[in-house]
Amino acid sequence: MAKYRKLGRTSSQRKALLRNQVTALLNNGRMITTEAKAKEIRKIAEGLIAMAVREKDNFEEVTVKAKVARKDADGKRVKEVVDGKKVTVYDEVEKTIKKDMPSRLHARREMLKVLYPVKEVPAAAAGKKKNTKEVDLVEKLFTEIAPKYENRNGGYTRIVKIGQRKGDAAMEVLIELV
Repeated sequence: MAKYRKLGRTSSQRKALLRNQVTALLNNGRMITTEAKAKEIRKIAEGLIAMAVREKDNFEEVTVKAKVARKDADGKRVKEVVDGKKVTVYDEVEKTIKKDMPSRLHARREMLKVLYPVKEVPAAAAGKKKNTKEVDLVEKLFTEIAPKYENRNGGYTRIVKIGQRKGDAAMEVLIELV
């Protein structure tokens, strides 16, 4: 008995397909695909969510001092002339940051192995590169998705059969986060 479905692809193609689909599922919350792909996606997605639930509170808040460039009203850096050179002026600021414990850091890196980087394009300003935002899916897993499933023992996804696809009669399903 096989441990996974081959989906009629080479190993590299299959890995890329599953990574892409898991990323899309976690980013959007639901997607339509074939039944065989959905069952493979479910295994990977549920593992990532379980990891996020386990490690979501495993960090400590640390106060650090950071140098931040002083900015004027226009948002440009303030510069002073020192010894005939223009030098940026820096202020020391105390910031509170989340420092991952080793097991959470390991979980974060394991998630990054699977998830692709996602860029979000607002509908109003589509087509302009500067308006795109990078979505941190790992942080979304820890802060938004994991707290929803805190008191749940597995079963984070649902597969609902839609019907057969017109072209090749493959069974289509809706896979979504519960």
